[in-house]
Amino acid sequence: MNARFELTGSQTEIASYPLWAQDMVSSCEDARRGIVSHEMWTAMCAATLDPQTTRNFMVGVWPVIERFPGYMSHSLLKTRYGRSPGDDLARRWLVRNIRVEQNHAEYWLNWAESAGVPREDVLGAEPPKGSQALADWCEEVSRNDSLAAGIAATNYAVEGATGDWSQLVYESKAYAESLPISGRKAGLRWLQLHAAYDDTHPWEALEIVCTLLGSNPPVDQVEHIRECVRRSYVCMSITLDRCLDAVGSIRKWNEAAA
Repeated sequence: MNARFELTGSQTEIASYPLWAQDMVSSCEDARRGIVSHEMWTAMCAATLDPQTTRNFMVGVWPVIERFPGYMSHSLLKTRYGRSPGDDLARRWLVRNIRVEQNHAEYWLNWAESAGVPREDVLGAEPPKGSQALADWCEEVSRNDSLAAGIAATNYAVEGATGDWSQLVYESKAYAESLPISGRKAGLRWLQLHAAYDDTHPWEALEIVCTLLGSNPPVDQVEHIRECVRRSYVCMSITLDRCLDAVGSIRKWNEAAA
């Protein structure tokens, strides 16, 4: 049986976690940095993102936003009260946060409208080709994989990287001022919440994963969690790339047709 895990210090300090978790986080850091330094945020922070790319982003990422409570519901169904400390911790946390994620869907639509993308487009338009990579992966891992893998891939990896990039955009005065004054506060609400509460949210998820697996899990389990976390970052990058590339792809197709 794996040795039981309990935090040895602050929840938001990686040194408080088992060595296997510290190594896992370190080995995925390059992929996470790739998300945070993505050119999407550079253009957004400089308020130079063109309207079509803005639309692609709002429409292309929406499936992840809309389905996130569902990913967490898949995880909740895997818990059994009283089976283990990890199950109990995950159950309480998931029940509390599923409703929060539902509110975030409405805040995303407000952001889209403030950025000039009608909510009807976000709700009904076809996402850019290939932008479903992250949504499909989150659905797969949360539905079909273990409780620890689902939480690591979605609530730790996706939410953690999202907290990083949303803070960059939210702190950009140029971006804020690019939104209409009317409705600007509501339009920035999604960014504001993720730049703030996600400072602790992914750490809470990591604590759950470590409580589920223990202080010294089998090597193959650790490797699987690492692969799931890294794949989340890769799929995030693919989704963002496709939202950016869609404009060029459409232009090339139109030129070829002409």
